[in-house]
Amino acid sequence: MGAKKHVVDLSDEDRKTLEWFISTGERKAEDNMRARILLKADDGLTDSKISEHVGCHWKTAYNTRKAYCERGLAAIHRRKPDREYERKLDGKAEAHLIRLACSEPPEGHSRWTLHLLADELVTLDEIDFESISHETVRQRLKKHPETASLGLLGDSA
Repeated sequence: MGAKKHVVDLSDEDRKTLEWFISTGERKAEDNMRARILLKADDGLTDSKISEHVGCHWKTAYNTRKAYCERGLAAIHRRKPDREYERKLDGKAEAHLIRLACSEPPEGHSRWTLHLLADELVTLDEIDFESISHETVRQRLKKHPETASLGLLGDSA
């Protein structure tokens, strides 16, 4: 059997940081688990042994070791901090969305739904995109207090 491909070799400072991370404050359980995985991997345990100690699947231990080798201590957080998304709705499209949401709903509907708004927004000639999700519509409307009274976002939004 060959050598491990993604070896975790923590510096004393990184080890102290991870131990502090686990022992203080309220953190996401998955972040704590990944920190514990890195500590166990630094102790030389195999992925299967780590999974027994930490209570996760062996593949989670492997993926955490791999992420650590690629991103360092940022690996304890699931998402890459440098992820960037292109905004689908610019200011002009957002204005159209708000105007549409405040207008009368289509015939046969008592009010606008997020799905109806998304479908209608795509058909507008002034806006040029092939599709938009109802979740994008929800997130953009949530940022505008004038749309709160429309009842589109529900109690959980």
